[in-house]
Amino acid sequence: MNEALSPAPITPAPHALAAADYKSDIKPVWCPGCGDFGVVNALTKALAKMALEPRNVAVVSGIGCSSRIPAYLSSYGFHGVHGRALAAGTGLKIARPDLTVIVTGGDGDGYSIGGNHFLHACRRNVDMTYIVMDNRVYGMTKGQPSPTTEPDWDSKLSPEGTGLREFQPMVVALASGANFIARAFTGDPNALADVIVQAVRHPGFSFVEVLSPCVTFRPEQKDWKKIVRSDALRPTADVSRAVRRMLRDTGFELGVLYAGERPAYAPRGPRATRAVADLEARFEL
Repeated sequence: MNEALSPAPITPAPHALAAADYKSDIKPVWCPGCGDFGVVNALTKALAKMALEPRNVAVVSGIGCSSRIPAYLSSYGFHGVHGRALAAGTGLKIARPDLTVIVTGGDGDGYSIGGNHFLHACRRNVDMTYIVMDNRVYGMTKGQPSPTTEPDWDSKLSPEGTGLREFQPMVVALASGANFIARAFTGDPNALADVIVQAVRHPGFSFVEVLSPCVTFRPEQKDWKKIVRSDALRPTADVSRAVRRMLRDTGFELGVLYAGERPAYAPRGPRATRAVADLEARFEL
């Protein structure tokens, strides 16, 4: 692999755009009170702050409640299969480095069936942003425990809990080589929008863990707004310092944990160009 010193420049729109300009005519079908509403609001605010043309933005997702997001935006979107959103997003960014690529998903889609892609996306350090809405449950399929569910969470589908240690997304991202790591909360969409702006503008692979309550299957998560600690994390480019902070992490500290200096990945050699007709001809029967 060859690495470039900086990603492709982000081209702003020639005219002012508001958050509403990034929303499609399709209305979200999430449960009332779902934290994912806050992510759509924050994401559209972030795109407006960066003044990006919707046609220069591509949002890729997998499967799950949170993965519905591309349909609710006016940008380009790709709704992929379970756990493969990062693979699709990586291919898109390498093929079209001029696009701002944002991948969205949930804790089940991203850390379970998509866990291997998460590891290698961090390692490759392609210049794109991964936003994961973590509600610590499989909401779309009626409340099964997810990789981030607490081991003692008692439910009809897991009586007395799973007894399994929770997956630690930020620790894994740091160990695997993500160049930007942050945590935010859907209850503060303005702060979340600021974090998304920082993530998109930072070179390389940016990972944003978003605490997004599922009030339907985990109503106790309504208390998260009382537990989160805003600006508890401060950005550092020192991996060892970020590791020490993670040793004291409770899962509710918000802010930017790590802003690294590793160059973003770029493919080796000049870009290959092929006409669409040539590619179609290869698949003719």
